[in-house]
Amino acid sequence: MFELPEYTILARQMNATLTGKVIQQGQLGNSPHKFVWYNRSPEEFSALTAGKCIGQARVQGRWLSLNIEPGYILVLGECGGRVLYHPPQTKRPEKYHLLITFTDGSALSTLTQMWGAMELYETGLEQERAYIKGMRVTPVEAGFTFAYFSDLIDELLKGEKRSTKSLLTQDQIIPGLGNAIAQDILFRSRLHPRRSLADLSQGQRRDLYAAIMDTVQEVIKAGGRNDEIDLFGKSGGYFRLMDSRAAGKPCPECGHKVEKIQYLGGTCYFCPNCQV
Repeated sequence: MFELPEYTILARQMNATLTGKVIQQGQLGNSPHKFVWYNRSPEEFSALTAGKCIGQARVQGRWLSLNIEPGYILVLGECGGRVLYHPPQTKRPEKYHLLITFTDGSALSTLTQMWGAMELYETGLEQERAYIKGMRVTPVEAGFTFAYFSDLIDELLKGEKRSTKSLLTQDQIIPGLGNAIAQDILFRSRLHPRRSLADLSQGQRRDLYAAIMDTVQEVIKAGGRNDEIDLFGKSGGYFRLMDSRAAGKPCPECGHKVEKIQYLGGTCYFCPNCQV
């Protein structure tokens, strides 16, 4: 699944490649998938997008908004799979969940492997969509300061008990992060996935904040995770420190065996010696 770094990369590439292109035809999926969500019929989507121009793309957590000018915004949300640009005179995918053909012969396609939203809104109304409305600040925005982060933890401590993994992966408390990137964030901050937020010292809060910022930027700089691809079909160059390949092998820091547990709806990989 795309997380904040991958969506950030896709948005940058779209802005460099698609801006100003005119839509010849917009088509919704020819490959049925019950976990792909549309808010328009195929006929309506085609009619509303024909002749429109591509504007700027921007990211909000795990949601990407692409201006379809004038008057509309295409939203790609919580997706995993392929969002690909096809230059003129190159082969298009036989199966797709969304295909936009441009007047210069190029195209944009999406094909999700798990689930995802592909929805067209009148400009501004996308901000009322569930999961976008009221979204908190993300780690690629200037407002995600340590003061904001620490205040966020203080706010959470007034409610139900939460762990470090819960902070990173549940309820979009920090929008854009997911289980994949959370593993390395926790490893870098030397915190156990089950560690209670209430137990964190001020220094550990700073370590966790720094790990979030550093990991997100490192993944972006590397072009995304190695098991995801960008707009041009290129795999990312970031190899996670803590993933299925690390389980049972020596920790890169101390040599202790990396462990694997199921926790909060996903698999966690961690070093029981380094992460406490």
